[in-house]
Amino acid sequence: MTQLDIAHLPLPEKLQLMESLWDSLSREPAVDQTMPSWHEAVLEERLARLDAGEEELISWQEAKQRIRAAATVRR
Repeated sequence: MTQLDIAHLPLPEKLQLMESLWDSLSREPAVDQTMPSWHEAVLEERLARLDAGEEELISWQEAKQRIRAAATVRR
C-alpha cells in the first residue's frame, strides 16, 4: 500500500489501518527503543499530572471510542 493509496482512504479506514499498524509494531521486539528527549519530557509531564490527580485513566477501548467520535464530528 502506497502513501497515495492511504491518502484516498476514508477516515475510519485510515484509523483502522493506523491501529493495525500500531498493534503489529507493539508485538515485535524492538531493536532500538531510544526515546527522543522531548517525548520523555511529555511523558514525565503527563505522569506528574496523573500523580497530582489532574488526569484520569481510561481504557484503550474508551480512548478509541473518543478518538473515533472526535474524528466523526470533524468531518
